[in-house]
Amino acid sequence: MSEKKRILVVDDEPDFASIVQGNLEKEGFEVDVAYDGVEGIEKVQANPPDAIVLDVMMPEKDGYEVCKELKEDEKYSNIPILLLTAVASHVTSTRYSHADGMSTEADDYIAKPASAEQITDSIKGLLGLG
Repeated sequence: MSEKKRILVVDDEPDFASIVQGNLEKEGFEVDVAYDGVEGIEKVQANPPDAIVLDVMMPEKDGYEVCKELKEDEKYSNIPILLLTAVASHVTSTRYSHADGMSTEADDYIAKPASAEQITDSIKGLLGLG
């Protein structure tokens, strides 16, 4: 059997992070969680995951900053990143707009509320698993 793929979930909402973690684990992934962007970067640097589920709106360092920092570092630029945000697609007046999310170097982008199935399907797709 091949080694389990490791996913890092970075989200400042513990309940949501726990749901995503549980669903990914049910699909056979090994999952680690970070609760803000700074912790997320630290965990990537300590033990790079196979993919990252990254919330946009977080304290300390937001998802856009984390994504940019990781994609600009050749050690981590190949890690697929799925960005999640609660910002509606019609909102354009904030720096957290759908357009901003689509313009990042993230590998996929899903608006919250995202179902666990959507997130799992995206991660599988990013890792070439289905």
